[in-house]
Amino acid sequence: MRTFSLVKGQPVFETKSGMKMGEVCDLCMSKSGIVTGLLVRTGVFFKQTRYLNIKKVTSFGWDGLMIEDKNYLEKLEESPEYTFTHQNPLEGKLMLSKSGESLGLLKDVYFQEEVGTIIGYEITDGFFSDITEGKQVIHSGKPLTVGKDAIIVEVKET
Repeated sequence: MRTFSLVKGQPVFETKSGMKMGEVCDLCMSKSGIVTGLLVRTGVFFKQTRYLNIKKVTSFGWDGLMIEDKNYLEKLEESPEYTFTHQNPLEGKLMLSKSGESLGLLKDVYFQEEVGTIIGYEITDGFFSDITEGKQVIHSGKPLTVGKDAIIVEVKET
């Protein structure tokens, strides 16, 4: 299990050549709460953003992600349904429970890197609340509903 904040900025290496292909800059997610891929920033002077299907990642190491072939980094033809920070961003959106209770603002996601399933949402009520109360993690076993103004989630009791 990883959080996006741990994966963001990690280098992506091709195992055949040992070359660094780029760095992870965002998560791509579906409406049903599945991580479908990663956005990888490539290039030195002329930066481009490429799409990497999560199923093409050979391994998620602590110091980098490994892929078999640089051709797995595809040109981004169409915008993903949702990303964490870029297009249609989910970060900072208000999260509400299905019962109408405000949970806080989405700060990070916990996901199983092998299958891309999001298993938890880290939320915040602000800097001072995080310091005094600590991080809050919401677990949900069911898909979330993403709307223009809020994310609706069924909270699973732990």
